[in-house]
Amino acid sequence: MIRRLPVAVSCVVAGFVLGAVWSPPAAAQDQTIDFFVGGFVPRGLDSRGIDDVLFQDAQFLDFRMKDFRGPTAGAEYLVGLGDFFDAGASVAVYSASALAVDAFYTFPSGADVQSELRLRVIPITATFRYLPLGHHDAIEPYVGAGVGIMNWRYTETGDFVALDRTIINGTFEHSETTVGPVILGGVRVPVGRMRLGGEIRYQGGKGDLPTDPVTGFSAPTVNLGGFNYLFTVGVRF
Repeated sequence: MIRRLPVAVSCVVAGFVLGAVWSPPAAAQDQTIDFFVGGFVPRGLDSRGIDDVLFQDAQFLDFRMKDFRGPTAGAEYLVGLGDFFDAGASVAVYSASALAVDAFYTFPSGADVQSELRLRVIPITATFRYLPLGHHDAIEPYVGAGVGIMNWRYTETGDFVALDRTIINGTFEHSETTVGPVILGGVRVPVGRMRLGGEIRYQGGKGDLPTDPVTGFSAPTVNLGGFNYLFTVGVRF
């Protein structure tokens, strides 16, 4: 799996993604702009892998993984391909943070050594969907899959215990672009020219992190996988 892309390659892949979902107006049966809001639930610590930074951080930091459950929102352009298929391109944003406390050390005063862990992901996604009942039923269930180009940034900021057991203050940040799979399923209900619905969307992928013992992170990757639970409102034209 490709996990890291240079900027130029990312632009080429993004162009391919958008081109893959573009269909000439004469071939497009339906076109819809969807807006969606919901929540993103990242993979838990027990399923992130030992090469994941949050899994390794949890060995010496106390934090709540559920704090990384955060809101997400975005928009999607959908094109109908015949009666039973859609192609789509979307962009969304997710950001969340967790307060962390060193599990073994405190300041000489007894105060906690505290830091903040932050993750932001902006996925640009191309998908193809199958609608078993077609586009013109009272309800329109669908399943689909695709690929996501995820621009992400992971940050650790605050006070940390160094290898020599001194306490330092700093900010450690890294951002890149990662490609990962997308799998989704949902249902929508046509109401005039609008479509109301709900969707569950899984995204995968891992980002690479520097692991320099002085300026790097505790693990070589950050797992970007998890489930999006979405409410959708679409306008058909």
